[in-house]
Amino acid sequence: MSEKGCIKCGSRDTGTKDVAMTGSGLSKMFDIQNNSFTVVFCKKCGYSEFYNKKTSTASNIIDLFFGG
Repeated sequence: MSEKGCIKCGSRDTGTKDVAMTGSGLSKMFDIQNNSFTVVFCKKCGYSEFYNKKTSTASNIIDLFFGG
């Protein structure tokens, strides 16, 4: 499988970060960050996609970002 690159600029230079976010209702009111995501971003143009950390693995996330 060939990697296509970023869908916005075509670059293949990516980075990842893990982030946590609040949900809605009481978790938002008390700032409880119970949603975990991995963000894959293009280092050239900044385009980013969020992937649910509970269902995605690191190796598959980059493939999804490139449209694989």
